[in-house]
Amino acid sequence: MGKSIEQFNEYRSRMNEKILAEDNLVIKRLFNLDMQTYQQGALSIKTKEMLGLVASLVLRCDDCVKYHLIRCYEQGVTRKELFEILAVGNIVGGTIVIPHTRRAVEFWEELEETSQPSGE
Repeated sequence: MGKSIEQFNEYRSRMNEKILAEDNLVIKRLFNLDMQTYQQGALSIKTKEMLGLVASLVLRCDDCVKYHLIRCYEQGVTRKELFEILAVGNIVGGTIVIPHTRRAVEFWEELEETSQPSGE
């Protein structure tokens, strides 16, 4: 796995552990609700992750973009699908999303170079 992917995953895990260790009921419920939202339902997990990626681009949250890129990759999103997702995010979010798109493509390329999506 690429260095920036490993760093992102390690940091996210470490900080989530610290946050959840504080035993705040509201935060625990929020984290659980987030996890439950992306489970299989009327929409597939893949579709939900693609929606999460668009929302993250529009909200300009690079950490969220990275997380959803990883999840999209794991769900078998193709490069062509990715660029359609990025197109939607840029149309909805406007040109201010372009820098986030650049970083998203860079991170996606690292995913392509260093890992294989599950199911392949």
